Amino acid sequence: MELVKTCAVVSSLSFICYVISYFVYPNMKKEFIRYGLQKLGLFVIILQFLGAVGLIIGFKYPPILLISALGLSLLMLAGLIVRLRLKDSLSAYFPALFYMLLNAYIFIRVIIQ
Repeated sequence: MELVKTCAVVSSLSFICYVISYFVYPNMKKEFIRYGLQKLGLFVIILQFLGAVGLIIGFKYPPILLISALGLSLLMLAGLIVRLRLKDSLSAYFPALFYMLLNAYIFIRVIIQ
């Protein structure tokens, strides 16, 4: 379970940093324009924030950990699909792939306990 907690903390902190950077750096909002998702940008950021917080709250309430990990994994799957459709480079879509797999791992480990 310690590895799951470590993975959840890494994922949570990463998503919180991404959320903060969305509001601090204008280039982050430009990326959503490039994706053709400018109207969904804030919604995606809110989902990422809720998922990141849910991963931490999930230490006390495992169903929230389960929901958050699944939600973030699906969100990153959507991000991966967007990047693949744009024919981005491997380095551009690797983070989405990594966080999708990381959160899927958390989800699966919590399920099988």
